[in-house]
Amino acid sequence: MIIEPRMRGFICLTAHPDGCAQNVKNQIEYVKSKGAINGPKKVLVIGASTGFGLASRITAAYGSGASTIGVFFEKAPSEGKTASPGWYNTAAFEKEAHAAGLYAKSINGDAFSKEIKDKTIELIKADLGQVDLVIYSLASPVRKHPDTEVLHRSTLKPIGGTYTNKTVDFHTGKVSEISIEPATEEDIANTVAVMGGEDWAMWIDALKAENLLAEGATTVAYSYIGPALTEPVYRKGTIGRAKDDLEATAFKIADKLKDIEGKAYVSVNKALVTQASSAIPVIPLYISLLYKVMKAEGVHEGTIEQIQRLYADRLYTGNAVPVDEKGRIRIDDWEMREDIQSKVAKLWEEATTETLPAIGDLPGYRSDFLSLFGFEIDQVDYQKDAQEVVEIEGLVN
Repeated sequence: MIIEPRMRGFICLTAHPDGCAQNVKNQIEYVKSKGAINGPKKVLVIGASTGFGLASRITAAYGSGASTIGVFFEKAPSEGKTASPGWYNTAAFEKEAHAAGLYAKSINGDAFSKEIKDKTIELIKADLGQVDLVIYSLASPVRKHPDTEVLHRSTLKPIGGTYTNKTVDFHTGKVSEISIEPATEEDIANTVAVMGGEDWAMWIDALKAENLLAEGATTVAYSYIGPALTEPVYRKGTIGRAKDDLEATAFKIADKLKDIEGKAYVSVNKALVTQASSAIPVIPLYISLLYKVMKAEGVHEGTIEQIQRLYADRLYTGNAVPVDEKGRIRIDDWEMREDIQSKVAKLWEEATTETLPAIGDLPGYRSDFLSLFGFEIDQVDYQKDAQEVVEIEGLVN
């Protein structure tokens, strides 16, 4: 079938298998071009099918020759209906990995559930014995708590007062003002339950209890801070509270891993176009201005560049991992450079529907957004029929 992007708000309802496959191949080639990393050998990636999680899996496999297990929750394809992009990404990754002689298996299901944790534990026991790196990269809007069975929903809200600022519709380029009502205490608690550190800690506890973490194992979760500009809706809002909890959890996990000389880190990553970030008001406008400035300065990175640099220049240098005063790895260092941020802040004041085409990089934002779903990838002929039903070779049922 011919597959075209079908949009609904900040969601694309279709995905292109050939585009997703080419996107994965491009990321693999980038990692290979940067040379070997003396890194992990047996890796579990929780949230492995898109964005930073996918890049983490690719970097481990093709930078360090690692065996990888990926856990994710994706929609399978059916006749006449495309899968979600993460399904096609994983199918492509596993096909490439197996052809290269690399171990790669995947589990599709709710990573918050005890059932999926148990299934993952059994797979590690059977195939790998232990893992030496656990990446936690979940980005779900809802979580059914495995103990209470309460369904928690996260929100994107400021705390303490209504927040009003500019935003952009990245489809039309229209810049407008948006107001977001403040969160309730319940909103905050629910967001922390979904996006905080509790589930990360549950995964590590479960793995350690079964002796599945190798001596010196590392675990990393991903976070974001961002500029003062986005603080009220992000870092000082409901999501920020969840990220505070995630970052506090890293210290608790690190204490639990002392007996195996293990380490736990939060990596603060750069603002990038993801399905999650596209849903946050203000962020698309900020990213379009940031891209313009960082590309002009020659320091722009996508997810694969970020994660390859995280592995090569932070986690696996052979020296102590450099962290900030709060114990976090800062791979957002180029984004947060003073000169970059002062230029973005100046452009923010100037940003209108009329000026944005000249001062921002909305085409780059749109292109990155569509590429998440396998569209607008240079090497793909979108006029050709695509096979929508694609199997994941190493999917564990």
